[in-house]
Amino acid sequence: MAGSSPPWTGSAYLFLQSTCKTIALPSLYESSQKKPCVFKALKLALADSTGSVNGVDMLKVHCSHPHLIVQLRFCKEENCRRFLQSYREGALQKSLQSHLQLCLATTMVPLEVELKAGSEHLDKMLKDEDRCLECIYREKPDRLPDEEIMELEESLKSLVLHQSTNNNMAAKDCSSLQSPSQPYPPQGGSLPIQLTFIFQGQQFDNRTITPDDHQKFAKSVSKKWKQVGRSLQKSCRALRDPVIDNLALEYDREGLYEQAYQMLLRFIQSEGKKATIARLIAALEENGLVSLAEELLGLHSTEDCS
Repeated sequence: MAGSSPPWTGSAYLFLQSTCKTIALPSLYESSQKKPCVFKALKLALADSTGSVNGVDMLKVHCSHPHLIVQLRFCKEENCRRFLQSYREGALQKSLQSHLQLCLATTMVPLEVELKAGSEHLDKMLKDEDRCLECIYREKPDRLPDEEIMELEESLKSLVLHQSTNNNMAAKDCSSLQSPSQPYPPQGGSLPIQLTFIFQGQQFDNRTITPDDHQKFAKSVSKKWKQVGRSLQKSCRALRDPVIDNLALEYDREGLYEQAYQMLLRFIQSEGKKATIARLIAALEENGLVSLAEELLGLHSTEDCS
């Protein structure tokens, strides 16, 4: 259209360095086996930072020991602004650490991060968001995503599609065998909208509630199961009044464990894949059950990388 302004595009470089002596990100990325895992972690963390899988593009990943350098392209100002906010608040750094830990199946990967646009060190001006945007906008992308990035993108899409197909087939095969004692959604299927969540300053991958979570909850929640149920009922019709009071009466003889177990079972059966650990943790926090939340997230046995 005549007179319309050109599309907003900009570029920046994200520098990543592990502060753990036993973890070298460039070496991991240069490994044919580990490269897809590192790429997946980068992709998920960047999606978290902008709230969209397509919010920011990776054009190339450079290995320059001890740094892994990611060239980024932004095609919308609002996406770049969200990225800068996430970076400034430390959310991107925590998300990267969390996704690297999960994708590499290792201990926490402590990171130092740095952001540059051309010759400008954006970390020194993060409080001035408009200036950062201006610096990124000035640096126009000088390339399209390289071949390696395109191949990794395709591999990741194929993996997600393959998992989704397998889970759909498994669901059809098992549909006639479902019973109240097997309410758990299949693991590894399509992810809920909220990919990650923050608890006590740490970022965790969101996942469906597992049988182990279910049993730990029922064993430890004690008399507060009703309060947790009322927190969950705000977003779960299956727990709306008078369901919780009816469960208390129906399983009164069996005791607190069974009452708590049946309440959470109703939630899982009703919500399916939306019965996520993030929702349960939020309900526990709301009722002061922080210790139980920590137990479900495995924080009591977390190992630090020295």
